[in-house]
Amino acid sequence: MTDDWTQTLTAGPLLAIAAGAVALLLLLIIKVRLHAFLALVLISLLTAVAAGLPSGGVVDILLDGFGTTLASVALLVGLGAMLGRLIETSGGAKVMTDVLIARFGEKRAPLALGVASLIFGFPIFFDAGLVVMLPIVFAVARRLGGSLLLYGLPVAGAFSVMHVFVPPHPGPVAASEFLGANVGLVLLLGLVVAIPTWYVTAYLFGRFAGGRIAIPVPDTLGKVDDTEVENPPRFGTVVGILLLPLVLIFANTGLETAATAGWIDAENPVVTWAGLVGSTPVALLISVLVAAWALGRRRGVTGTALEKLLDSALGPVCSVILITGAGGMFGGVLRASGIGDALADVLGDLGLPVIVAGFVISAVLRVAQGSATVALTTAAGLVAPAVAAGGFNPVETAAIVIAVAAGSVVLSHVNDSGFWLVGRFFDMDVKTTLRTWTVMETAIGVMGFGIACLAFAVA
Repeated sequence: MTDDWTQTLTAGPLLAIAAGAVALLLLLIIKVRLHAFLALVLISLLTAVAAGLPSGGVVDILLDGFGTTLASVALLVGLGAMLGRLIETSGGAKVMTDVLIARFGEKRAPLALGVASLIFGFPIFFDAGLVVMLPIVFAVARRLGGSLLLYGLPVAGAFSVMHVFVPPHPGPVAASEFLGANVGLVLLLGLVVAIPTWYVTAYLFGRFAGGRIAIPVPDTLGKVDDTEVENPPRFGTVVGILLLPLVLIFANTGLETAATAGWIDAENPVVTWAGLVGSTPVALLISVLVAAWALGRRRGVTGTALEKLLDSALGPVCSVILITGAGGMFGGVLRASGIGDALADVLGDLGLPVIVAGFVISAVLRVAQGSATVALTTAAGLVAPAVAAGGFNPVETAAIVIAVAAGSVVLSHVNDSGFWLVGRFFDMDVKTTLRTWTVMETAIGVMGFGIACLAFAVA
């Protein structure tokens, strides 16, 4: 119903509609205390009408934004929650916690969790990695006490910096494609940017925020029985289960990269089967099945008991999934209304240095419509002609890719599904999520941009 529709509003009114929608959404959630799911659906509908989207296509746009987000989130969160529940109830999380604390000490537990997440975050997408690590984070936080932010922000920040800056994640890969950058150089520079950025903006900020904002460990993954578990799994078994999706996804990524480079035949059955079993949902499904055997049946939990155990993982995350989907719905309406296109036209002629223009355009588009991928690819497309004409060397081009990626992560707020995913998993209200997650994401973007500029200057 919207294929032949053309937006007639200019950038000014469209921006005013977007700003008003965000302000009203915050008012409904924070002041009126309307449930976030209802508020997001209502504001998405009102925004679609105010932006002039054809009435016959509004529902389709709402469902498309909701369904697209759920397609990427629901499977990962559901399977991840099951995996987490198996690790938690089998005593595996406690085993991991005991070993981490014994080897690194209580004071270094947040650092150890963050470093482990940086490693897991290399091939695993943000949302899947976060869900897999949550039971370990919750177990450490319960054991050592203090705010959940002390342990949770270093983990969430680790997955975020890897997802934003480092190939094979889709954002930096897409930007490299647009700008003609060497993916290997982008990977190296991405790691140079990601590691110090994580340390400052996630680990140190997590310690700062954790000392000032008390967030108790929630029952997001289900209530935990504090009684001692009989026959807990060995540390190596738990680590093996956690590494299984990592290995499957990494194998797929490596073979896919080799096929793209022409080193191996893309039609080779090994490559195609690796693409299947190494896709994130299938890799997590395999990991859940292995965990159900190793942490369930092998320990005597079978039949109805195992079924109920897995079922108990899904109830607590239903709210997370629905609210995240509604956040994607809101972002989808903003994109369909043409706000991103209008902004791109206005920002395309800023006359800024290419690396600065890429960051600014990406950041403004991110704030306006929520999707980091849309912001990154749009900004990369806009600055691509200038990059092609600029005669930049490979390192400078890689630095521009990192700068554009940095802009796509700043100021995550209510039109970003990731905002709701983290806020609901950590059981934080909107105001607290803005003070913690939004601040951390903005710091990641700003510091990443700064390091990219430094690399550009010395290249």
